[in-house]
Amino acid sequence: MRILIVNTSERTGGAAVAANRLMDALKNNGVKAKMLVRDKETASLTVCGLSSKWCTQWHFLWERFVIWLHLHFNREHLFEIDIANCGTDITRLPEFQEADVIHLHWVNQGMLSLKNIRKILVSGKTVVWTMHDMWPATAICHLTLGCQSFLTGCHHCPLLPGGGSSNDLSARVWHRKQQMLAGHRISFVTCSQWLAGDARKSGLLKGQDVFCIPNPIDTRLFRPMDQLEARKALGLPAEDRIILFASQRVTNPNKGMAFLIDACRLLADSHPEMKEHISVAILGGHAEEITGQLPFRSFPLGYVSDQQRIIKVYNASDVFVLPSLSENLPNTIMESMACGVPSVGFRVGGIPEMIDHQETGYVAEYRNAESLATGIRWTLYEADSHRVREACLRKVAHNYSQQSVANRYIEVYEAAMKPKEMKR
Repeated sequence: MRILIVNTSERTGGAAVAANRLMDALKNNGVKAKMLVRDKETASLTVCGLSSKWCTQWHFLWERFVIWLHLHFNREHLFEIDIANCGTDITRLPEFQEADVIHLHWVNQGMLSLKNIRKILVSGKTVVWTMHDMWPATAICHLTLGCQSFLTGCHHCPLLPGGGSSNDLSARVWHRKQQMLAGHRISFVTCSQWLAGDARKSGLLKGQDVFCIPNPIDTRLFRPMDQLEARKALGLPAEDRIILFASQRVTNPNKGMAFLIDACRLLADSHPEMKEHISVAILGGHAEEITGQLPFRSFPLGYVSDQQRIIKVYNASDVFVLPSLSENLPNTIMESMACGVPSVGFRVGGIPEMIDHQETGYVAEYRNAESLATGIRWTLYEADSHRVREACLRKVAHNYSQQSVANRYIEVYEAAMKPKEMKR
């Protein structure tokens, strides 16, 4: 069985990390797997990049320009919308032709157009599509944020000027996606039960198979190490209790940094002694813009791509806090738990599936800074740290190991291929 994993980026973003880990998991379990990406960043022989950089850049810019026009030249939602109006035809590539299964992941921002995806379906290849957000099940958005239009048909989109209309951009792209899928079956896979539930409700995916398989993690890499050594290597205080926040872009409002700031202020106000014993490590771009807003000592670590350094950051921490307003199955929580570090997050998306409340961390009430503060305090001062650490490691080994996830995907591949074999 030969699998071609298709993703926009090789390394950047959560979907790229998950796709890479799946490729490794499949290869380590006897499956031939390659990746095809728009943005190739390494010299890996099992990752192929699209040949024309100029062309792919043009696809990206043209799509943004068209969206910008529909937003009446407003940039506010420019990168929250994807319309897949242009992309690259990959069906002629040798990597495509030799594959038994085409496994789509995050293919936006000029990687594949709706016409390109339709051509993949028409080719007769078995297609599996891992959803890292709701875009495959909606018209133009990645996060529905309470909007229910995707249940029957997108229109009056809140991301468009004036709330859109009955025949707005979202309605037209919805119709194009319906035409793309017409007469074809795709095995959709979500990483969380929460996303699977919403995907199954989508009017666009009616009649399609939707499975739930978590992302894998390599526990040979992400594992516990000596905390003091990690702190020394990073220049973090040896005696403090360290709160970790991590995001590709720290200032992204959906990642909830504002709630962490409020939670820290509540802790500092009610327990002034904490100011002498707590530090906050901030991993991600624009971290330096946040430090002055926190009541505790803060350490902006910036954007880090070195995996070994990231592992040290987790191990240097006492708790990982991810107050996201919308999440699927965040790799960061999985990485933290694999290092034996508990997490605190809101009750949203797939987070409650990952954090077992007061066992592997704390699930705070949604958008509630006071509840978040309670969770941080519980994790740092009240929980049995050894018991919580062991629970984190057991959860990762049982649910997210390479072998477990690879075997479940192989079952999906084999089931999706059976009807085609029968037709022959």
